[in-house]
Amino acid sequence: MITEVGARTIPEFEGVHDVWPRGERLRAVRAAAAAYKERFKAEGRVRAVKSVDIAAAPYPVNYAFHNAVSVPTLPLISMINRMLVVQYDDWGGRPRTLVFEPTVPDGSAEAPFYRNLQKVIDRIPGGKLLERVVLKYYAEPGDVLRGLGLAPDDVDFCTFDHLHVQDPRMILGSTEIVEGERAPREPLFGGARMLVHSRELATLQSLHPMQWAWYVDGGLGGVDPDKFVTFDGDVELGPGVALLWTPGHTDGNHSLVLNTPDGVWVSSENGISLDNWQPELSRIPGVRRYHEAFGREICPNANTLEDSLDQYDSMVKEKTLADPCKDDPCWLQILPSTELAPWKRFWPVVPTYVHGGIEYGEIKGSR
Repeated sequence: MITEVGARTIPEFEGVHDVWPRGERLRAVRAAAAAYKERFKAEGRVRAVKSVDIAAAPYPVNYAFHNAVSVPTLPLISMINRMLVVQYDDWGGRPRTLVFEPTVPDGSAEAPFYRNLQKVIDRIPGGKLLERVVLKYYAEPGDVLRGLGLAPDDVDFCTFDHLHVQDPRMILGSTEIVEGERAPREPLFGGARMLVHSRELATLQSLHPMQWAWYVDGGLGGVDPDKFVTFDGDVELGPGVALLWTPGHTDGNHSLVLNTPDGVWVSSENGISLDNWQPELSRIPGVRRYHEAFGREICPNANTLEDSLDQYDSMVKEKTLADPCKDDPCWLQILPSTELAPWKRFWPVVPTYVHGGIEYGEIKGSR
């Protein structure tokens, strides 16, 4: 139960994902997001938040922008995994530390998509050069904590917007020995529990063939079920921090929403750059044309389309909540949890605008 960790459900969104027909559902989602934003901002802000880059990994261009890119380009671009450390008070007034997107690259490499991609790279001429072009490692999640003055036991919760290419054993520990290792995995964050939408956890427990390539099959082996805190729908963890159900990319996808001194930020992987949420401003060839040709206000990250209409509605939900950027009000404060690398080597498929991470307040450890 989400209430046991000091969180509560959000009434504004109850029933909106059941509205029919679909055009009415989109209007209901937009209206509910506008109503919730007003209350969310009035309730308070998070105490501190800091984002840190973890690793850059290859990703097909065609997936990134729903086949919208209209010029010849490299088939792969790089996406940078970004971890956020958030400190807040829960609804019982207890200080909490949440780690969002603590990706462990070794675990992600075991997802079938990346395993198969690695085999292709290893076979082709110049594969090692391509690997150097698209791969880059910045930091491990544990190193990030230490750099911020945090011990593993300082972390109360961790969460991912969805479990594509994530191995929960790497985070929560396992009583079983992971293949290729000599001993059972220890928890990365001490006694921290993982917040996960019930549909996302159920997906990993029983994968459909159309989902299989993007999940680490066996990633729940030996993991203590009590390490998971499941929720349905939309929840707010405390003043200034919420996890909003944004289905479509996956059934259990959720987005992190934060209220800061600069207003509301939203983070998810429904898009990998602001171009996905604001295609009308994009300079990536073809993305603005996608917006104009189809009359769509978003261009989704589309490696999986479990429900493309739901993903569209979810991205509108995110856009409605996000405030304009202080540095350039044309752009929204949306921080992709995995972001298209702004590297010239991938020109012209580079993000039109990049926030470059966020930081507010001071992250404090128990020591």
